Parts: sequence; C-alpha cells; structure tokens
Amino acid sequence: MKRASDSILLKAIIEAPRHEVTKALEKWANDGNTLDRGELFFVLLSLRKRRWFDKALQLHEWFEKSKVLEFGERDYASRVDLTAKVYGLQKAEQYIEKIPAPHRGEIVYRTLLANCVHEANVNKAEKVFNKMKDLGLPITVFSFNQLVLLYKRVDKKKIADVLAMMEKENVKPSLFSYKLLVDAKGAARDIEGMEKVVEQMETEGVEPDLMFQATIARHYIFDGQREKAEALLESMEGDDINTNRAAWKILLPLYAFLGKNHDVERIWSVCKDNPRLEECLSAIEAFGRLGNVEEAEKVFEDMLVKWKTLSSKYYNAMLKMYANQNLFDKGKEFFKRMDENHVKFGNRTLDSLVKLYVDAGDVGKAESLLHKLSLKNRIRPQYTTYLMLLDSYSKKGDIHNSEKVFNRLRQIGYTGRIRQYQLLLQAYLNAKAPAYGFKERMKADNIFPNNAVSTLIAATDPFVKKKSISELLD
Repeated sequence: MKRASDSILLKAIIEAPRHEVTKALEKWANDGNTLDRGELFFVLLSLRKRRWFDKALQLHEWFEKSKVLEFGERDYASRVDLTAKVYGLQKAEQYIEKIPAPHRGEIVYRTLLANCVHEANVNKAEKVFNKMKDLGLPITVFSFNQLVLLYKRVDKKKIADVLAMMEKENVKPSLFSYKLLVDAKGAARDIEGMEKVVEQMETEGVEPDLMFQATIARHYIFDGQREKAEALLESMEGDDINTNRAAWKILLPLYAFLGKNHDVERIWSVCKDNPRLEECLSAIEAFGRLGNVEEAEKVFEDMLVKWKTLSSKYYNAMLKMYANQNLFDKGKEFFKRMDENHVKFGNRTLDSLVKLYVDAGDVGKAESLLHKLSLKNRIRPQYTTYLMLLDSYSKKGDIHNSEKVFNRLRQIGYTGRIRQYQLLLQAYLNAKAPAYGFKERMKADNIFPNNAVSTLIAATDPFVKKKSISELLD
C-alpha cells in the first residue's frame, strides 16, 4: 500500500501554504515530474481524508487547466463536489454549466444532489432530482437514498413517497437504504417500526453489517431499552472478541453510551497494545463520554509517541471532548498546542472551539475567533457552528447579533433551512420586539413556515391580536 511519504506531489501540496498550491504544482512540474491517474487519485484521496478540500480543488483546477490528463465524467463530478464544499452550491451549479455536454451526466448531477442534501437545502435538492428526471438520466438507488437522507432530517412524512417512487421505478433498496429507514424510525422513537424494517430487510436477503447493527443498538440505548441493546452488543462481539477486530472501534462508543466503563476498558485492553488510529479515536471518544478525561489524554499522548504526527481529526476529538466536558482552560491550552504544532485547522476544529467559548458564556469571543480563523485558513464553517452562535444570541434576545449571524449564513450559501428562521424569530420574541414583515421575508426566500415557526410569526407580528404563548401553542 502506498504511503503519503512516498508521494513527492502530496508532500509538495501539504507543505505549500493554502494560497500557494498552484505555485507549488508549477514547481513540481518544472522539476520534471509527471502525473499519472493513479498518483492523482491517491493524492486527491489523501487530501480529502485530511479534509483539505481547498487544496484538493486547487489541484483539480490545475490539472484540468494544464490538460496533463484527459478529463472524464468522474473527474468533473469530483470537481463539482470539491467546489460545493469550498465555495457552496451556487458555484458548483455554475461550474456544471461549463462541463462539456457529453460529460454532464448522472454522476455529475447526483454529486450535486448529494451536496444539496448535505446542506439540507430541500428546494435545490428537489430541483436537481427533478432535473435529472427531465434530462432522462437514470435514477439509481444512490439518488433515491439521498432523498431519504434529506427527508429523514427535514420531513419524515415524505420518506414514504420516495419508497413508493422506488417501487414504481423498480429500484431495489440497498443496505444503506435500510440503514436510513432504520435510523429514521429510531429517531422518531418508533422502535416497533424500526424492527419491522429489519424484518423486511432480512426477508429480502439483505444482511446487516456491524455498522447497521450499531445503528439499531444506538436507538435501543437512546430509547432506554438497555436489555435489547446489551444483547445486540453481545452478539456483535461474536464468539471471541480478541479475534473480532472489526468490532472493536464500533463497540467502544456504544458501551460508553450505556455508561459501562468496565466494558469500555475491557475492549480497550484487547487492542491498546497494538491499536490502529481509528481504534484510538473511538477510545478517546468513549473515555471522554464517560468523563474519564485522564484516560483519553493518555490514549492521545501514546498516539503521538507511536505515530509522531497526527492529522487534525485526532486533535479535534480531544478538543471536542474538552468542549463537551466544559473544560475551558484545558481546551484553550490544547488549541494553543494545535497552533504550535502547526496542525491544519478544519471546520470541525472551529466547531469545537466555538462550543468551548459559547458554553463558557463568551459568545462574542466565539464569533470573533470563528470569523478570523475561517478567513485566515480559508475554511467554510459548518452550518451547525453558526447555529450555536445564533441560538446563544437568540436566547439573550440579541436581535442585532442574531441578524448578523443569520445574514452571514446566507452569504456563505447556507439557505433553504427553516431552523435559522426559527432561531431568529425566537430572538425577536425574547427581546419582546416586533418582527415586521417576517412572513413576506420567508416567502421571498422560498421558505414556508412549519407549525413552530407559524406560532413564532404570530407571536412577533405587531398586527396580529396577541394571545399568550401558551394559547398560541395550544
């Protein structure tokens, strides 16, 4: 298996500042190096794993412009994906229009669809799906799964329509389809319905894997059905946990969710003498959830001794643990350590950092850091990161800062989601201030209020005869 240290190209891109990747690529080419498709795939995959989407996009742009390799539909789709991740959906759509017609096919559009779903942008996702149908492109189980994934988040009632469409088009559900359905039923606390989906899947001859079983176990745990969860975890362990390595990283967090410190330590003792990176990550998350911060710190320090350098993913796990445990001073010092160790920040780093400061009561500092670090490192923060800020300002009735965060969400392409409108309205309500023309504002954005938002609109509209909030909720 090829290692990152074997690739001169990857080394050049990693060492280059974010804004000088093209210059590094030109130097690499001038030094007499040549690019083949295998090398390109390896480097792009390595950059994606590190979540350096901006660097991966610059590599894509360079080799498309230099024409060192012939572009196929999958190459164009890869660039669509990276463009959406770095610059947002609108830029990705604009790029698609520039793709030669013979290569503007199902793979390109389903890639855009997946990014619309990732952003929970219902309007765009539905438009892309309908456009695929209008263009006569084949609608695969992947695209149907994307719609199920979308509606699982925003409107579970529509999942039945997607399943009916799949049946009409004679598209068989995949293991991932069933996993989404199980997850949707479990999230709705419909455990009986979840178990029926599993029965249907088994009738169709689709075998659940460990990750599928973990999803079921997690919903049993959150529904308080400990006995069922424990029985499932026991079956996942198999006859001999010592030889069932695939289960180790999956079982660690599940036993932590159950609060079973002994079982977390038991599983960790099996793998700690020669652990893999992902097992260490699971151990950090498990010990962190149990509040065993010292053990999580020991796992991390042992990782540094063994692997010397670690990607941001493992630093992020520690920062997230400190944030979740409200250990502000430790989290702040750890972030400084990341900076001193030249760890590349990503949007997950920023998410944990914002949580650290918000939970410490300093939302202003959280917003300031988010703004400065995202600009400096050319990072597009996660939607949920901004929601943390918006939620905090909203609870204080701080309309000015709530509007500022709301507008920032729109500026960077996070549109089409109702939650941000709900939190903004809540800010007006908590400030006891009228929200003039809010319904028209939503209509202009093509967003339609659900019951909760309609209640808030009525409560903050100065022209609606006021009732008490309890009456409105009734």
